[in-house]
Formats: sequence, C-alpha cells, structure tokens
Amino acid sequence: ENIRIILVSTSHTGNIGSTARAMKTMGLSSLYLVNPVHEPDGQASALAAGAGDVLANAKIVSTLEEAVSDCGLVVGTSARSRTHSWPMLGPRECGEKLVQEVSNFPVALVFGRENSGLSNEELQQCHFHMCIPANPEYSSLNLAAAVQTLCYEIRMAYLNKEALPTAEEAYPLNEDLERFYTHLESTLEGTSFIRKSHPGVVMTKLRRLFNRARPESQELNILRGILASIDKSVKAPLPEPDNENESPN
Repeated sequence: ENIRIILVSTSHTGNIGSTARAMKTMGLSSLYLVNPVHEPDGQASALAAGAGDVLANAKIVSTLEEAVSDCGLVVGTSARSRTHSWPMLGPRECGEKLVQEVSNFPVALVFGRENSGLSNEELQQCHFHMCIPANPEYSSLNLAAAVQTLCYEIRMAYLNKEALPTAEEAYPLNEDLERFYTHLESTLEGTSFIRKSHPGVVMTKLRRLFNRARPESQELNILRGILASIDKSVKAPLPEPDNENESPN
C-alpha cells in the first residue's frame, strides 16, 4: 500500500480502470490521479473489472508535487530522450529499488499523458527515469500495458525481496528536496550567480546533479546549512573603511 502508481492528466477513463486492474493483479492498491481530464466513470468501472476497490479508493490531486510530497523515492516513466539526461533505471532495477526502499517511506512510480508522457518539469520531480526497452521499430505501449509491465516487475521483486540488499540510507522526502531547490535558487539569485529574470538551464542542471548524487538526509541538512551561511554573508553589511586609509581633509 506504500507503493503508489500515479497517473498524470489521463485523457481516457478506460485507461484509469485498466490501470486499477493491472495493479490489483500484482497486489498493488494505491492509485493516485493527478488532474485527470475526466474523473473515473462507468467505463473506468467496467474496465477495472474486479478491481473496483482500487478504483474507488483512488486519490485525485491537482499536481504531481502534491502526489509525491511525502515520498522518498519517485521514478518517472519516459519513452523519449530528453535534452538533459537523467539517472536511468531499467524495469527490473525499478521494481527492485521500489521494493527495497518502501519500508522507509512511501515510493511512487509515475506515468504521464497518453499522447505526450510527462513534461520535463514533471520529470524533474523524479529521482530516476525509467524506460521500457520495447521494440525500437514499434515501441508504442498503451498506458495500461506499461503499468502492467512495471507492476509485474514490482511483484517479482517483492516475491524475491529476501535476496535484495537492505536500503539503510536515510533519504529526504520529496517535499524536503523541493525546499532545498527553492533555497538553492534563492541563494544563487542573492549572489547574482543566476538572474531571476533569466535563470537559463542552471537550475535544471543542478537538479540533475543532486538527483544523480541523491544526498542523504544528513547531507541535505549540511547543504542547507551551507546555503544559510552564504545567505548570511551576502546580507551582512560591508565593513567600515579603516580611518588610516581615508583621504585626509
């Protein structure tokens, strides 16, 4: 129940129902819907078949940030290459990593829109990206099929969890990371390293850097302390000039 399947801006309610069915066949029950075009209806219920309970308990939220704020691991699915590469997982690695870390905090697997997937901004809220290595000559998977594939990998990892190494690191939740990124951007603006009116791609690259490094909770606290120290120095008044260096009257 702490492994979330999150659908972002789903267009067709039938895909929501089919996703609920795919989840239940693999023992998953926590479904989040981010700003769906249409809320679940009769078609969704029909395609959910015996997974009406998963569908009925689905949580509808406005933003992806809201859906993952209390998660410590978020994996976003992507079927296309991006301008800025991100730490990648294969389907099997994805299932194993979710199962390894779910005992520490809620974890999430995020699926995007049927026609365009997740936006770059949404993918930046994910620690890892995951791509199913389908036939390159015809790699088009419908949403429910993609969900079923990944839920199967989660199920196999769960059944084999005794063989997986224990994840002992304490990682920050997504809401803590977002506060860090907000603080980092504010500090860089304060030092004029970036300009608020022209931030460019600096913050995107820094997000990628820290996601790749994936700082632990204590390390993130150290980074926040460094930023606070920089903020204090930037705001400190300039020292008064020495009298001996002042021009004589």
